[in-house]
Amino acid sequence: MHRSILSVLEQTGQIILGHDQPVRLAVACLIAGGHLLVEDLPGVGKTTLVQALARSFGLTFQRVQFTSDLLPGDILGVSIFERESQTFQFHPGPIFNQVLLADEINRATPKTQSALLEAMEEGQVSAEGATRPLPRPFFVIATQNPLEQVGTFPLPESQLDRFLMRISLGYPGFAAERALLTGGDRRALLPNLQALATPEGLLAVQDEVGKVHAADPLLDYLQALIGFTRACDLFKVGLSPRAGLAILRAARAWAWLAGRGFVVPEDIQTILPMVAGHRLHTVPGSDFGGQDPIAWWIAQVATP
Repeated sequence: MHRSILSVLEQTGQIILGHDQPVRLAVACLIAGGHLLVEDLPGVGKTTLVQALARSFGLTFQRVQFTSDLLPGDILGVSIFERESQTFQFHPGPIFNQVLLADEINRATPKTQSALLEAMEEGQVSAEGATRPLPRPFFVIATQNPLEQVGTFPLPESQLDRFLMRISLGYPGFAAERALLTGGDRRALLPNLQALATPEGLLAVQDEVGKVHAADPLLDYLQALIGFTRACDLFKVGLSPRAGLAILRAARAWAWLAGRGFVVPEDIQTILPMVAGHRLHTVPGSDFGGQDPIAWWIAQVATP
């Protein structure tokens, strides 16, 4: 099973050139059973990354372009009156796929954004008077442009908290960009991607990831990190227990990808910016000595 996931990493890396670390983080997020927020500028490969991952994992996939006039029913589905049967029949929306790509999620109204909350938290939706289970595994992978402000609705804290990770791709390096320029549009390769894993296999991997051992000293370290955010007056609000669970899930996935059956402090330190970055907010004017706030925070807590 581990070999098939590494094959997914390799195949996706052939499409998303020069972004090995973000691709590895995205795969870690999925094998941890988490939802993913990809925040970056247009044209760097956000949508292509999601499509490549869905195809490589053999998952059903639907892309929805979020706009200000998108309604909850456009995502969840609607009941339509059937003349032949004289009854209302529910027609499932795109959320009834294993991967829902919410493209430019912050362009939809808060009402439409909130339609995803139940699905992301409980794996089910309440629509047309009934609760309907979603397929397993189920992932919401959303994208947004951090610089676009006009006509957007920032995601509320409750929505951001449902995403296990927030990642950015950034610009490719010189060699990777040259390969893009000379090799043509990588999206043309998407239809030829092989399904190197199965939904059932991915669920089995998620079970394995959940069993990766976290020793007591490691948990002490994690609690010390979380406790520091609650006591430090440079952060608006400390991390919640849910955030602590998210950090542990992601660290277990990172350790599993490395072929280890146990978590080490470096696993936590590696995934912390992606798991805590969208949950932790600094007080305006805070001085971190010129460091990134997450890097500063990690440096304040002794590593076991």
